[in-house]
Amino acid sequence: MRCVSLCVRGEWFRVPCGGPSASVRSLGSEALLRYQRNKNLEDGDMEDGEVEFSLRRFQCGELLHPEDRAEDVLQDNDFVHLVFAGEGARHYSSPMEMYIQLDGNSLTTAALVDLGQGLFKIKLTPEAEEKAIKCRELIDAFIREGKVVYGVNTGFGKFAHTLIPKEQLAQLQANVIRSHSAGVGAPLSAERTRMLLALRINILAKGHSGVSMETLNAMIKAFNASGDLAPLAHLTLGLMGEGRMWSPRSGWADAKAVLEGHGLKPVVLKPKEGIALINGTQLISSLGAEAVERSLAAARQADIIAALSLEALKGTTRAFHSALHAVRPHPGQMEVAERLRSLLDSQVFPSLISESHRSCRRVQDPYTLRCIPQVHGVVNDTITFVQKVISTELNSATDNPLVFAETREIISGGNFHGEYPAKALDYLAIGVHELASMSERRTERLVNPALSDLPAFLVQDGGLNSGFMIAHCTAAALVSENKALCHPSSVDSLSTSAATEDHVSMGGWAARKALRVVEHVEQVLAIELLAACQALEFLRPLKTTAPLEGVHQLLRSVVSPWDRDRVMSPDIEAAHTLIRQQKLWKTVQPFMEEYRKKLTT
Repeated sequence: MRCVSLCVRGEWFRVPCGGPSASVRSLGSEALLRYQRNKNLEDGDMEDGEVEFSLRRFQCGELLHPEDRAEDVLQDNDFVHLVFAGEGARHYSSPMEMYIQLDGNSLTTAALVDLGQGLFKIKLTPEAEEKAIKCRELIDAFIREGKVVYGVNTGFGKFAHTLIPKEQLAQLQANVIRSHSAGVGAPLSAERTRMLLALRINILAKGHSGVSMETLNAMIKAFNASGDLAPLAHLTLGLMGEGRMWSPRSGWADAKAVLEGHGLKPVVLKPKEGIALINGTQLISSLGAEAVERSLAAARQADIIAALSLEALKGTTRAFHSALHAVRPHPGQMEVAERLRSLLDSQVFPSLISESHRSCRRVQDPYTLRCIPQVHGVVNDTITFVQKVISTELNSATDNPLVFAETREIISGGNFHGEYPAKALDYLAIGVHELASMSERRTERLVNPALSDLPAFLVQDGGLNSGFMIAHCTAAALVSENKALCHPSSVDSLSTSAATEDHVSMGGWAARKALRVVEHVEQVLAIELLAACQALEFLRPLKTTAPLEGVHQLLRSVVSPWDRDRVMSPDIEAAHTLIRQQKLWKTVQPFMEEYRKKLTT
């Protein structure tokens, strides 16, 4: 289905264009509804005039007629700005008044994701600038002295022994960018492109690549330009003013024109700079950083959702006793068990639901309830391991050759090989998948009356209504698809470049499919969240613990109870958004802190 990205007061929403008869006005109304849900606003909370709006295309600022058919006037992936009556057309983009200083040594996965989202600008530390200058001075000295250096005055790969005349060195660097711009398919998103560009700048700031401060500053200016400049997949080609670039102000356009529209000049590459800008593991690592951060968020919130399901299924908390986990002291297992203790029935936060079945407490629950700490725990430990590998990679010199100004050496090696992040991200996909595997089985228990003592498929008037029947099928399908995606890509290799590159990591695919696995996990958890909260409706007037009631209220602020059949997809999307925005985690954090404080006093 055709979709557009619609901006409401700086908040971006991806909205389907609807059916063939859907109007521009209906598109704006849907975006406004999503904005209100995101801000927890009711219609009465909007100020006078704010329910009246117009829509303008970002490109050229064209005013769209509200009665036009959306599919007639908008293209797929178009960008539109909703303007409230009396507000006037303004370009809403993040002010990015805060900076992250890059030095090539201390960039974190969380900071890189923040940079991708346009929350910060970039600047280099003085130490990084000094190192980059010294590194470039050595490159220039070697060229003056006529020394033969791979990638500086020779060809690449199989052409490593071909000496290039001095007057053709600039052309050599530009040519390697042009010839390597051979990608196919959809480009990276603007957010992921910013991550890739920021990471490349961080690696160059480490001071072993030989890129001049002139070029490095040009890259920083490109990143900082309005927060919306995106060279897309062929990163350096766009910075050279060649190929096509994207900006919400211009849409897809000639790269040189987009640069000039942001007050930037095309980069003219110097010797060594071309290969320094394209060689390394930054694509794998930047996508890997996003996968790690989203996995962390999913794992934390999977514990919350599992606790809701356990309450709805009237499970026992005995399996989370601290003594039990102290004798098998895996860090992740103990962390998850403690998290569950802080959320479920306790002296700090009693549960009326738990109290209602205390006298008939079952001896033990099925594995998907009883073994949450053991299974979710190893997922947490897997993420911790992968985050360490990716964090090291974010701050590693991975191009070739590398320059060591202190010893006046330029050394050709293999730091560009992606095996480390590839293997780690294959492991991440395998690990985080188990969250969905467990979640789908808990959803099955919630919708199956033989296992839950709840109405079949969590709906009244079964037969007339199907309830959560197909939502569970969706969860099962996503879990099944993940099983194929979890096959390691890094066990594969194909020899290329005339057998010079005779073993490769396949790390790009490892990173891309890890992100797909994580997204599927989020979606499966969203379905369980909906099912668990729906199950709680059938246990009223009994209430669960304060933190879990807070999560229930959070969901109900965007999704109403399921009293009869309706279209389920918007509910799943709304729950998925809560998980992506970590709102479940933010809701329970104060309660968890209160629990810890009361236990220690």
